[in-house]
Amino acid sequence: MSDRITKPIVAVVGRPNVGKSTLFNALAGERISIVKDTPGITRDRIYADVTWLDRTFTLIDTGGIEPDSKDIILSQMRSQAQIAIDTADVILFMVDVKQGLVDADSKVADMLRRSHKPILLVVNKVDSFEKYMADVYEFYNLGIGEPHPISSVNRTGLGELLEAMTAYFPQESGRDEEDDRPRVAIVGKPNVGKSSLINKLLGEERLIVSDIAGTTRDAVDTEIRYNGKEYVFIDTAGLRRKSKVKEELEHFMILRAVSAVERAEVAVLVIDATEGVTEQDAKIAGIAHDRGKAVIIAVNKWDALEKDDKTIYRFTEKVRNILSYMPYAEILFVSAKTGQRLPKLFETIDIVSENHAMRVSTGVLNEIMAEAVAMQQPPSDKGKVLRLYYITQVSVKPPTFVIFVNDKELMHFSYTRYIENQIRNTFGFRGTPLRFIIRERKSG
Repeated sequence: MSDRITKPIVAVVGRPNVGKSTLFNALAGERISIVKDTPGITRDRIYADVTWLDRTFTLIDTGGIEPDSKDIILSQMRSQAQIAIDTADVILFMVDVKQGLVDADSKVADMLRRSHKPILLVVNKVDSFEKYMADVYEFYNLGIGEPHPISSVNRTGLGELLEAMTAYFPQESGRDEEDDRPRVAIVGKPNVGKSSLINKLLGEERLIVSDIAGTTRDAVDTEIRYNGKEYVFIDTAGLRRKSKVKEELEHFMILRAVSAVERAEVAVLVIDATEGVTEQDAKIAGIAHDRGKAVIIAVNKWDALEKDDKTIYRFTEKVRNILSYMPYAEILFVSAKTGQRLPKLFETIDIVSENHAMRVSTGVLNEIMAEAVAMQQPPSDKGKVLRLYYITQVSVKPPTFVIFVNDKELMHFSYTRYIENQIRNTFGFRGTPLRFIIRERKSG
């Protein structure tokens, strides 16, 4: 099986109060999508990873519609449907059996039907099949196929729905086995220069550009050849949707970042040197960190800054402070306009993607751990001392290690961080997060 299996993206669309968030919570469990100890990132539950049987997918909630007037609801539903059509592999269109078929539902159904994406019609609030089945059949009139009756609150009908949904997931193809070109997502908030960066990379080398056919989402994949090596850039810049509501735009930006980052191994976060690191930048960085991707922070428009000999140092400090949860990220100061340091970008992509896929032998890891334990005593609590028995690497992209200990409770976050730093001191692992899983094993 390939190391790179993209999680399919499933989007939920529907009017206010049909029960979208109840379904979201029922499927996602109470797992919050963004890691709790990541400072500076708000926890809007816009997306969550869900595992059902042996399939994992990313569930996205296409956004809050303000129950205002009928016209506004319809226009907001249309823009939600558009987000779903743009980013999702499968769309769940949710309606409410108790309110029956509403005009807005039919209009959105028309739009979804034209997208030729797989759509599942989910009829919610069916608390009793005997009582409501006749009403469920009314939704056949939408012309998007068989209605799936569920009750998000009682969690009934979810198994059948999930089964129907996973049938539409793309088969995990072996195609990626041979495709070992680095896949790089260019992400960042609007107007930081993502498209000019890609255009400059293309223009500089008179590169062979082709839009790869068969990419389902509308993020454009561009093949770039540099120094005889091919790269695939996944660009989310093609988004110029006029949005009246700032929140809606932000919501959209996050979903786009999720869908691009999901398909890449390396995320290049473009930030604007003239603005510094903003809260939106931190949110997007959090998505890449959360998903265990290698990260390069490209500070663009560096040519536009008045500089002295301390500017780079001060800017780096600021970035490191705000994105303190990703000290491993590489920082580059570039200019899409002048082409400054863009060759360095390819070099850095090569380094971080190698590190992202690096394996370390078990023998060496255990030597490093033994030395680390000798230098700094493991924590103890009420006379009980933490013992570290064994460490081994279980996967790559990102490099993931399992440490066997006598008592998980004693393995504090800070000691795990200490072991991580010792491993990094030896192997560098620049640009990639490392994951640690702590397992208990009784001694002897």
